[in-house]
Amino acid sequence: MTRHPASLSLATDPAQHPAVFAAAFNSGDPDALARVYEPGAVFVPAPGRSTTGDELTRASAEFQSLGLPITARPRHAYVADDLALLVVDWTIEGTTPDGTKIHLTGTATDVARRGEDGRWRYVIDNPFGTA
Repeated sequence: MTRHPASLSLATDPAQHPAVFAAAFNSGDPDALARVYEPGAVFVPAPGRSTTGDELTRASAEFQSLGLPITARPRHAYVADDLALLVVDWTIEGTTPDGTKIHLTGTATDVARRGEDGRWRYVIDNPFGTA
């Protein structure tokens, strides 16, 4: 994966937030990935299981540690004031450094909020949103 600078800019358009997420994920930098979430955000690493806080950071880093890029294709962005519902098709595919073939795919249903700085961050990241 490619490393991106720590100054990765957050989106001012909620429809662009999935691309910012993908760039942060693909950077391999857990700190860059953490910046796309609000404090107190919820991540759903598996259907029916939600995490927040340090557990969110660990669960996100676990996906990131596969060392494979994610592709994110936004399907819909529905915006009401400072909240956005994002429906995003995504794929993580390839061979890990230890030779394991991976093919993960899903349709996320995510909620993002515009902060006081005008930038969007995930409040809820549900990558298996249709399960």
